[in-house]
Amino acid sequence: MNQSNHINAQILKALIIDDETDICYLLSRLLKQKNLETAFVNSLTAANEALETEHPGIIFLDNHLPDGLGMNYIGYIKKKYPETKVVMITAHDSAIDRAMAIENGADFFIGKPFTKEIIYKAVEAVCA
Repeated sequence: MNQSNHINAQILKALIIDDETDICYLLSRLLKQKNLETAFVNSLTAANEALETEHPGIIFLDNHLPDGLGMNYIGYIKKKYPETKVVMITAHDSAIDRAMAIENGADFFIGKPFTKEIIYKAVEAVCA
């Protein structure tokens, strides 16, 4: 199995961490169209629990969650699950936020509102 196929095999599961349930449903629907298995949670506490059983290859992470900032959670994900790709997705889309997300280890950054094309671009970028 070449490395590209190996990475794609790891990214069959996606975990969405966002407190807006409609965003979770929308992302889930879009990702399923790309043959990714999806699950979603609405807080960092629930994300900790989900990560104990789910082993996603990619995480779509909102920044402003009820129990903390996703930006501060990226390091935890990267330390505990170094192979997992993190896509930061937030309504607060500034150059500072983008730089901080990448500095903290995010693999891709998406501002809200987003299009299906940008979601697909993110999936392709982190799978490459």
